[in-house]
Amino acid sequence: MFSISEEHNDIVIRYRRDSSFNETMAMVLAQIHLQRQVKGSNGSTATDAMQKESLVRHLPRGIALLRDPAFNKSTAFSEEERKTLGLSGLLPPRVHTIEEQVQRVLGNLAKKSTDMERYVFLNGLQDRNSTLFYRVLQENIEQLMPIIYTPTVGQACLEYGHIFRRPRGVYISIHDKGHVAELLANWPMKDIRVIVVTDGERILGLGDLGADGMGIPVGKLALYTVCAGIHPNMSLPVTLDVGTDNTRLLNDPLYIGLQSPRVRGEVYDELVDEFVWAVQKVYPGALIQFEDFANRNAFRFLQKYRDAVCCFNDDIQGTASVAVAGFFSALRNIGGKLSDHRFLFLGAGEAGLGTGNLLVEAMQEEGLTEAEAREHCWYFDSTGLVVQSRDDLNEEKRRFAHAHPFVDSFKTAVEMLRPRAIVGVSGQPQQFSREVLEAMAQVNEQPIVFALSNPTSKSECTAEEAYMWTGGRALFASGSPFAPVQVRGETRYPMQGNNVYIFPGVGMGVLACGAKRISDRMFLVAAKAVAAAVSAEDLRQGRLYPPVPKVREVSLDVAVAVAKEAYASDLASCPQPDDLRQYIGELMYQPVYRSYV
Repeated sequence: MFSISEEHNDIVIRYRRDSSFNETMAMVLAQIHLQRQVKGSNGSTATDAMQKESLVRHLPRGIALLRDPAFNKSTAFSEEERKTLGLSGLLPPRVHTIEEQVQRVLGNLAKKSTDMERYVFLNGLQDRNSTLFYRVLQENIEQLMPIIYTPTVGQACLEYGHIFRRPRGVYISIHDKGHVAELLANWPMKDIRVIVVTDGERILGLGDLGADGMGIPVGKLALYTVCAGIHPNMSLPVTLDVGTDNTRLLNDPLYIGLQSPRVRGEVYDELVDEFVWAVQKVYPGALIQFEDFANRNAFRFLQKYRDAVCCFNDDIQGTASVAVAGFFSALRNIGGKLSDHRFLFLGAGEAGLGTGNLLVEAMQEEGLTEAEAREHCWYFDSTGLVVQSRDDLNEEKRRFAHAHPFVDSFKTAVEMLRPRAIVGVSGQPQQFSREVLEAMAQVNEQPIVFALSNPTSKSECTAEEAYMWTGGRALFASGSPFAPVQVRGETRYPMQGNNVYIFPGVGMGVLACGAKRISDRMFLVAAKAVAAAVSAEDLRQGRLYPPVPKVREVSLDVAVAVAKEAYASDLASCPQPDDLRQYIGELMYQPVYRSYV
């Protein structure tokens, strides 16, 4: 009746004209890229680790095929495919290459006048042709990453209900308690390995956006594919809609979520718990990335589930890893070790406290005790300096509270503590004033200034301000991108301390080795891998992170480091291949068209 083979990376199906074409396609054509068994250098297959053939679906025909983004190739369908798959007459006669299609997309993008228009256009492309979408992003990542993610995604979330075109992902509301597994099972892809989930309460620095926060999981998962090669059909964005306290959304007729106050307490916790365990039932072993939960929930959920399931919180651990990577890079200019310096954080939420915890881990590796390492990390929150005399501190802050007089001026804190680095994770713009930066320059030859709040409107200072008010001596990184700056006749290239350097590679490393849990040390080795990818020339030009076009290569470095750590700590569940780098490299999805006949 039919035969199936693989020739030159193409799936080839030979069949008799009188056979049932859809039935034969059901045998092979869901997950064309994913179903190939990738062999490591020791001859073992990745079937159990990543390529398990568990997702099989019928290849649609005719107009239905053109409307399926997973399989649609548009004008790139060959003459034979058009005849075989009922596409004759449904497409213009010219057969285009994917390179020509990319050219068309870029031409149309150039005609858009705003980044929001470009965001909507790219989302439409993703809805029509997934392979082409990822090809365009992969080849133009530096130009397009700010469109599909920060800073544009922040504005997109603010307008999500108004630009809504086509649903993507799974929405689980508080009214779905008791049926979460059923909702997850409705997703058509069955071999899900990575889930990004949010409840929308703390979207970037924008606050409670409820169900409109779905733009964040969608954007993050696109980066998992572009940067680390995780197949798009292995990922699932999820929003837990428990209402919103955002008055604007409660009164917006186009808001897509529940128009009721946010549910908290035991009922909320029960929904999250049901979700976590439903994932284990429907997608066993899938990595769960918690994203943009409020501080009060983010830390306790991470603590509750980190030793029970494969999960991490990107706002806490991913941000920490990318910040520490920047510190490692800065040390190559300054000299010494982390434990030689003092770090002052403006903001004591998920990002700040997460970074402090990872710094403590790194300094302990350098030989300090935990208590000694914490003495190097200081915090200034919305009340003032975090010190032991305060009685309003939560458990996470109190671990970093020091025996020191209270001050309520950040500038005064800088003058008294004389930190090597100030790290902005406050979500409050313009907090690194001229006076603060000049004070940093007075006590440091090369002050480290990280303005990490995003989107751009929330940045503690601009790159130009950081350089100008420190005499051009700052080692600067930001949460959102800034243009190059002229400093004393030289061009400096301020780099975005973007979590994209970390979480995609961590995810790929976890998937490649079948990690059962994710440890803090995995994020430390990830930080070291990112810093190691920064060249001497990068440092000379002001870059503390690798150039964005290298992010896929850096993600591979991170994935290898994370997998090695998993094997070393007995957290991996898959046999270790002889050549881990080659093995993971072969697992990475490539956005290329494959022949269907």
